[in-house]
Amino acid sequence: MDIQMIGTGSAFAKTYYNNNALLHSEGRTLLIDCGITAPIALHEMGIPMDKIDGVLVSHIHGDHIGGLEELAFQNLYVYNRRRIPLFIAEDLVDPLWNRSLRGAMEQGEFRRLSDYFDVRTLSAGVPEEILPGLQAELLLTDHVPNKNSYSFLFNDTFFYSADMVFSPELLEHLVRDKGVETIFHDCQLHEPGMVHASLPELLTLPEDIQSRIRLMHYGDDRNRFEGKTGLMSFVEQRRVYPL
Repeated sequence: MDIQMIGTGSAFAKTYYNNNALLHSEGRTLLIDCGITAPIALHEMGIPMDKIDGVLVSHIHGDHIGGLEELAFQNLYVYNRRRIPLFIAEDLVDPLWNRSLRGAMEQGEFRRLSDYFDVRTLSAGVPEEILPGLQAELLLTDHVPNKNSYSFLFNDTFFYSADMVFSPELLEHLVRDKGVETIFHDCQLHEPGMVHASLPELLTLPEDIQSRIRLMHYGDDRNRFEGKTGLMSFVEQRRVYPL
């Protein structure tokens, strides 16, 4: 299993694109979130959309779902009605379609999300094999009040935060009790964090947890913080990380 970020930036970043990733397992490729910049990022990397075997959605914000319309339409018109699995928490299916995608995508015989994707709902706290050799467990994590957002635990060893506020108890549980080895964590470089963990907050974590963390979802002024992240390091856009 390895991961390659097609973007590592915050919702407002322009240099680093939206924080979306490709997770590879046994020759298959899972797209983790499909934000507004995902189509151009994939194009620039020379990865056609028919190389994506499934997409996993964390929550309903544009930098995480804004590229799904193009992904669906390319699969429909370019790749001969190809329907790839869309893995999503059951409580996100209705808002994704009815509040985000339906206005642009409802047409003719295509009137439901399942007309474009093979929708496969996941339950929080229940590990499931979603691609060969790739087990995913959804964890409900706090982000924006009254809007559900899910982070992911892959193969019991790799934790990928979607967007979440600082949750030291969760991180300590994952490392100390679950044996998680690697954490990719969203990071707001400036205080206050509000709807994301901030760098000053993450710097209060014990060293054994910091040493497992790579920071992502950062702003375009990342260079100002080089050497100021404790034992944590920044995730590099497009670099492949073995897991």
